[in-house]
Amino acid sequence: MPLITLFLGTMILCFTSFASAEDSAVVLAPELRHVRIEGPREWSEFPETPDANRIEATFSGAANDQEWTLQVRQQDVKQSWPVSLNGKKLDNLARDENDMVVYFPVPPGAVRDGENTLVIEHGARGAAAPDDVRIGQIVLHRRPRDEVLNEATLELEVIDADSGEPLPGRITIITADGALQSVGAESNAHLAVRPGVVFTSTGQARVGVPAGAYALFAGRGFEYSLSSAEVALAAGQSERVRLAIRREVPTEGYAACDTHVHTLTHSGHGDATVEERMVTLAAEGIELPIATDHNVQIDHEPFAREADVRQRFTPVVGNEVTTKVGHFNVFPAIAGGPKPDHTLTEWSEILDSIYATPRVKVAILNHARDLHSGVRPFGPSLFNDAVGENLDGWAMHFNAMEVVNSGATQTDPLRLFHDWMALLNRSRRVTPVGSSDSHDVARHFVGQGRTYIRCDDRDPGAIDVEQAVHNFLEGRVMVSYGLLCEIAVDGKYSSGEISPAPADEVTVAARVLAPHWVDASKVVLYANGNAIREETIDPEAARGLPAGVKWRGEWRIPRPSHDVFLTAIATGPGIEGLYWKAAKPYQPTSPDWTPQVIGCSGAVWIDADHDGRPTPAFDYAERMVLKAGYDFDALLESLAGYDRAVAAQAAHLWQSAHGSLLSEVYQAALSRANPETRSGFREYLEAWRRNQIARAGT
Repeated sequence: MPLITLFLGTMILCFTSFASAEDSAVVLAPELRHVRIEGPREWSEFPETPDANRIEATFSGAANDQEWTLQVRQQDVKQSWPVSLNGKKLDNLARDENDMVVYFPVPPGAVRDGENTLVIEHGARGAAAPDDVRIGQIVLHRRPRDEVLNEATLELEVIDADSGEPLPGRITIITADGALQSVGAESNAHLAVRPGVVFTSTGQARVGVPAGAYALFAGRGFEYSLSSAEVALAAGQSERVRLAIRREVPTEGYAACDTHVHTLTHSGHGDATVEERMVTLAAEGIELPIATDHNVQIDHEPFAREADVRQRFTPVVGNEVTTKVGHFNVFPAIAGGPKPDHTLTEWSEILDSIYATPRVKVAILNHARDLHSGVRPFGPSLFNDAVGENLDGWAMHFNAMEVVNSGATQTDPLRLFHDWMALLNRSRRVTPVGSSDSHDVARHFVGQGRTYIRCDDRDPGAIDVEQAVHNFLEGRVMVSYGLLCEIAVDGKYSSGEISPAPADEVTVAARVLAPHWVDASKVVLYANGNAIREETIDPEAARGLPAGVKWRGEWRIPRPSHDVFLTAIATGPGIEGLYWKAAKPYQPTSPDWTPQVIGCSGAVWIDADHDGRPTPAFDYAERMVLKAGYDFDALLESLAGYDRAVAAQAAHLWQSAHGSLLSEVYQAALSRANPETRSGFREYLEAWRRNQIARAGT
């Protein structure tokens, strides 16, 4: 038996002998170990003290005269972790937080006579961010990689459960102990393959696997059911498995759009070639994909036709305008045509350049809470999130923003939704967007975050792009990250529309939609960003509802005294299954994180003042502040009939014109104001204090 010794700094696994000649493999590390370089832990689910800062396994053996194979199980790998044998790098662990089993070819002569040393360690030192990982179950096979991964064969087919016809889909292959299993197949014209994940554009896939027991899953994005099967394969055995799925979520009249799609081919990073991207788009059911490689404008049309998937979606040319002060997705654009100037550094000039680009109508502010090139657009040093105001006067005339980016999730999953609602209150006409920001085949896959745009979607290959863009800009959308939430006001008005509110009471009907493999737990109705109704959703109650419907209900609210926008957000427990696992936050603000699925309606405006147009909170506040002049008591009195969103805007305008609201005189007057006014002023001042602290530290 091998002798295993653990040291505080480095885990050293010492083996007294190699396997005998008739054996095909030797276990170098039987268990998973928690490994981290020096520094604080990344996630609270890990112990404060790791087992080691690297893995080092020594063994005695004879030199290999042919390719051998190193098998490693890895979990939570976010950064670079090189794998070296006798000082020579074999490869890196897969940069993928998912639990997976990966295999590295060991070239002839890499194993030498006598003692050998395998090392797996973090690729960076010093100021590197922490990366808690688990590594182990390391096995050295005395056979080539292709032979190890093709001991048995799976003949897989994904079909429509109703028609029996093959469907593009995503197949997930999981080991008996819960890891993604690498397979003996490679990407081709109809397959996109990564460890444990096979996307098929034809519904068919033939893959090799090591002998063993596996759980198989097949799906086709958010709208479809999930099919599963279990198989146990001996060496040399072949098994045919048919996995039947059906459309469950009713999305008629809405096109599934991913506004943020990259390729390695044209962006230069990630791992999805443009050919693989065509397969993944078809397999995830994205009907309107926007090509947004960095600072280029690529047409996916010829690639889609070459892959024979053009009938599955309507490609749109776009561009991620990647500047030093923020990233903007723009479309539609002309492939190879004039581009916005990404070297500009002023938002007013950048956005002017975007809108001057031929055909471009949409400018989406991407991942506004993330730090790129030293700039976090909606961080507290630049943005007051109570009133949607840039502190340095940056132009804010983008017309959409990401509220969900499934490749760059937030520690607080609702944070960007509140930012969006603050912008609406600040008179910014901004459409909420869900996207994937996918650069990869399987790590952050296309369509996990998506936007449903109201338009004719009966033929996915012939969507009217002009109609879709128009409705997108009107806000006729719903955002999905595992759920959909739709509302209808007064039985007629939905996202992007204005209700004239003819009665004294407003009726809001709502539905929460999802496939059977997703649960919803809560739905909240917001007016001007303030929660006014909340319902707990019992998953058992969905059993009596039509397929794809998790909850439906109706709220009756008094007609507000002034215009407001309504939106509903549904949430539920995050997906832990590797067939659709929610990604951890890209730039976490805490080691604690609870995954959630989210669905959000667009905004429906209530025209309570009957002037035929939506009046945002800022406009009301501006009128009252101007009318009050220098009379603060008069301002507070006029705010009495308005909500806290209007009050917050008034607080910002007053303080900007008349000085700090923290003075004793103002605070004394506020103590006599009504609760909604006090709440609005307090929310603004709390955000203002965060601004001051952040700016003092810069």
